[in-house]
Amino acid sequence: MARDGTANRERILDTAQRLVLERGFAATSVDAVITEASASKGGFFHHFHSKNELGLALLERYAAADKRLLEEFMTAAEAETDDPAEQLVAFVRHFEQVAVELAPTQPGCLFVSFIYESQLAGAGAGDVIAGSIREWRARLLEKLEAAALVHPPATAVDLPSLADLVFTVFEGGFILTRAMDEPAHLPAQLAHVRHYLELLFGLSPGRPGRGRRLAATA
Repeated sequence: MARDGTANRERILDTAQRLVLERGFAATSVDAVITEASASKGGFFHHFHSKNELGLALLERYAAADKRLLEEFMTAAEAETDDPAEQLVAFVRHFEQVAVELAPTQPGCLFVSFIYESQLAGAGAGDVIAGSIREWRARLLEKLEAAALVHPPATAVDLPSLADLVFTVFEGGFILTRAMDEPAHLPAQLAHVRHYLELLFGLSPGRPGRGRRLAATA
């Protein structure tokens, strides 16, 4: 029974997410979600006491998935090399390699939908969005600061702002891809970020993992 309840909740969330991305949160009614999800009113209100609670659950689910993706790709990059600058480059490259496949499944506009309708989404929505952005900033800034110690940039760089820029390109790339219906936009934007990081830290393009190999042979 618990499994059926979980499946019903996820089906409602999946349906609500699709409708919010298509119409916006304000224009997505509870009745529309119930109809599209083939759920009963009782089933809906068993899981969500209000539309605002549904919206908060959508944001929390997206933020959790986004964090998992961030850590998965960063862990893969860290496995390639000990050099933090090369880890950053590898991190972006991993996203480039799966960007076309990832773009249709990543609701990059979901945060935007709620930001512009924050008064409708209810208490807590803004905290979830800001918390997700801070997760990216902290993880990227940690790597940027370590990279700057190993490879001091030739010019002064505001590293916290750069961490936000990287996040902005990721999310903006998803929005650009969805708006233009052209999956190639996302990897192209990520490639610009990767090239910038290579130039900033004086790395040779196309040489992932050099730091670990050098350490092993030292």
